[in-house]
Amino acid sequence: VIGLTGGIGSGKSTVSRTLVRLGARMVDADKVGHQLYEPGGPAYDEVVATFGPGVVGPDGRIDRGRLGAIVFADPKALQKLNAIMHPRIKQAVAQTLQEWRRDGVEVAAVEAAILFEANWADLVDEVWVTLADSGVVVDRLSKAKGLSAEQTLARLRSQMPPEEKARRAQVVIRNNGSVEELEKEVEALWRSVNSRSKDSGSSSPAVPG
Repeated sequence: VIGLTGGIGSGKSTVSRTLVRLGARMVDADKVGHQLYEPGGPAYDEVVATFGPGVVGPDGRIDRGRLGAIVFADPKALQKLNAIMHPRIKQAVAQTLQEWRRDGVEVAAVEAAILFEANWADLVDEVWVTLADSGVVVDRLSKAKGLSAEQTLARLRSQMPPEEKARRAQVVIRNNGSVEELEKEVEALWRSVNSRSKDSGSSSPAVPG
């Protein structure tokens, strides 16, 4: 089980797509979280009660833009949201990995920007982190999402410093270049994963219960 992490705009999603193309089964912790606070989901009522009806959009769903504007501007608000969401997301991801293990999936990956911050690293066997220089990230997110430099930097500041993630990870992918260069690096890492899997004689990932 690979834990894939990295800050916003670091190329994590490209690595994720490449791993899926190569044969990995991927669970995106962010998407799991979105499902949990859908109306009727296990976190919906608590999020609305904590942050108020203003985070609910006209369709009755939690508006992630409104919620994000609150929590990225206030560390205490972010802490409250994390206390609601992190344990629930971890439980849901662990359940998914267990199901895949029973199905005989050989390589699984968990994409999570906050893998370390949320204490989810014990769900995986090794951690891959993507890093990119802040100037590169600002440029990417300006083009892709229309975010200002300050909006991007606020999101970066809300996460663990990239070099601290690199210190804790087993694999560090520095992504300041092109998508094609990144994909080639991931393909080489994938070959290494398969080689180690064969050497270990394991046909399925070691997934925590």
